[in-house]
Amino acid sequence: MSMDGVEPTRTDGSIDESDESAAAGRVDDGNGGTGDASDLGGEGLVLGYPNAEEPVVDGESIAAEPGAVTALVGPNGSGKSTLLKGLANQLAPEAGSVVLDGRDVHAMDTKALARKLGLLSQESTSPNGITVEDLVYHGRYPHRGFFERTTEEDVSAVERAVELAGCDHLRDREVGSLSGGQKQLAWIAMVLAQDTDVLLLDEPTTFLDLHHQMEVMEIIETLRDESDVTVVVVLHDIEQAARLADRMVALKDGEIRARGPPEAVVTEELLADVFRVDAEVVATDRGPRVTPIRARHGK
Repeated sequence: MSMDGVEPTRTDGSIDESDESAAAGRVDDGNGGTGDASDLGGEGLVLGYPNAEEPVVDGESIAAEPGAVTALVGPNGSGKSTLLKGLANQLAPEAGSVVLDGRDVHAMDTKALARKLGLLSQESTSPNGITVEDLVYHGRYPHRGFFERTTEEDVSAVERAVELAGCDHLRDREVGSLSGGQKQLAWIAMVLAQDTDVLLLDEPTTFLDLHHQMEVMEIIETLRDESDVTVVVVLHDIEQAARLADRMVALKDGEIRARGPPEAVVTEELLADVFRVDAEVVATDRGPRVTPIRARHGK
């Protein structure tokens, strides 16, 4: 299939008819790996928004473990998505830096960055009437010139991405006709087709039914187990994050309150401090199991 005449994607996951950049994800090369894993980290980050008096994240540092899954967790408004946007170069820091494999992402060309790092945003949008297959092909634009035709490498990458995302049966459907869970799989296939070293996912399971949540989790697990992709994911469900992640970072009020392996982060003390709930935490072979007991009130 050729995508000639169709415009490329934006690095925030939306499709824009005047932009040549793209958001991205990496898939296994078929040989059980994709090369050396990439390093991504932020140092002394101050991140905020133009109309806000105070920054959301003020002076925090974070390092994503290469080739592993790092989950950002915390209550609503804790700064999880803001921190992810800063790492993805979607939000310029007021201070500090984000470095990918030794290079400052803010000094990188947009298309060059899109070949290395991909973002699945909560604000993904696409033109009306685009099919799932067309959407997935958008992920290939950072790898070729604007007027270049589709290559065998593009076709191969798209087929791998569609298979991994489990949406082959949807490829001829218009994106606008899909359910929320089906749309999420299509967007994930698009970023996987980009074939990058780093994948950032902003709450990819939110608003999905349990079946589609499990499908998304399985995709991330496959990337972790069969490739060298460095994944940073924002998750709303702390127990889900604990099952999936190799490392967790817990935030509250823009501050990192804990970081480390799930069994060290998901504790009754942290749930009380960060999430303001009394809960029972029990260790299992699938990670910590959290049983909420009551909400804490007051400051």
